[in-house]
Amino acid sequence: MSKKFTNNEIANKGERTMKNKIVKTLKNFWKEEEGMGSVEVILIVVILIGLVVLFKDTIEPIIQSAIKSIKTKGGDLNVKGK
Repeated sequence: MSKKFTNNEIANKGERTMKNKIVKTLKNFWKEEEGMGSVEVILIVVILIGLVVLFKDTIEPIIQSAIKSIKTKGGDLNVKGK
């Protein structure tokens, strides 16, 4: 013998299953850790930028000498196309 549901009971059941699906999806999203990698990378980049800004006066001569060295020694590379 099957039970007959009223429209109100069907609507309530549909709302409950939808709420269960939403709650389950939110719980899975909260437990998921795939996005943590991007957050960590962003934090590392922000910290590196902060360090560059703080130590700009110390880093600048090192970078300039490296670029100068590359320019002077770069002429030694005679790459010939085949």
